[in-house]
Amino acid sequence: MPRHKSYVPHGVIPAVLLPFENDLSIDEQSFRKHVREVAAVEGLSAITINAHSTEVGSCSLDEQRRVLDIAQDEIGAKLPIINGIWTDGSLEAARVARMATQRGASALLVFPPAPLTLGQSPQMALAHFKHIADATDLPLIVFQYPLATGQGYPKDTLLKLCEEVPTIRAIKDWIGNVPHHEWHIRTLQSLPRPVNVLTTHSAWLFSSLVLGPNGLLSGSGSVIADLHAQLFRAVQRNDLAEARRINERVEPTARVFYADPSADMHNRMKEALVLLGKLPRAVVRPPLVKLEHSEIARIREAMIEAGLLDRKARDAA
Repeated sequence: MPRHKSYVPHGVIPAVLLPFENDLSIDEQSFRKHVREVAAVEGLSAITINAHSTEVGSCSLDEQRRVLDIAQDEIGAKLPIINGIWTDGSLEAARVARMATQRGASALLVFPPAPLTLGQSPQMALAHFKHIADATDLPLIVFQYPLATGQGYPKDTLLKLCEEVPTIRAIKDWIGNVPHHEWHIRTLQSLPRPVNVLTTHSAWLFSSLVLGPNGLLSGSGSVIADLHAQLFRAVQRNDLAEARRINERVEPTARVFYADPSADMHNRMKEALVLLGKLPRAVVRPPLVKLEHSEIARIREAMIEAGLLDRKARDAA
């Protein structure tokens, strides 16, 4: 299996979607096409699978294994693949880590285990990550949730993780608080062993990138990876006039994708790809349900405003 050795998570990393058939099985043909199309965008660092965007919480381990195998088959020789670890227990997390390592993943995105919502300690977080680190030599990405969820890691805990687990090389930052986000960027990227901040504040991406994270990891990259890459490059060049111009196209999509309830964000992205003719259907697994026609119409309008869909398509719909 292809593996991009010594990969350090950075840059523009779309998290792709997982299409389903009407019977809720994986639509492998559409997934292959989707992964190829996203990976063809210039300026990407990697692709993420088995994450929020692929409805990993509704996928069995066998299905996650199949998703990784398909991604490797289609794009593994071209781009590093980051595989998500979504489990409630550390032993199962280590099992997923071993599976992903054996099948050629280049890094692992570690979601916080749900029991932390009942109250956590630094020792709990360390135990979870050390079990995973003992199972693999791959670089780890800490998914940093908002603290209000109970699954986010307080500053002291995060620093302890970075100090005691050497394979932690990045965080996917969803803290949702601007000063705290800036603290992550200033502090973690300046550690003796730097830990890259990959923003996932996709609802206010331009504002976040200006603060200086070393990358972005976002599900909306499944639809607008090209705009993400252009925006990231413009900010890196300190060309804020160009970045603002690109952001004018990003903003309409962010407005509809990240509306409430946020659980539907990737549901909306699937509908966007259907509107663009890139997916045959927008099927999601329960507990998610099909969007109402009125919301799909708002997505269509946003895609037109962003210059991604011709206005004639709206009139014909």
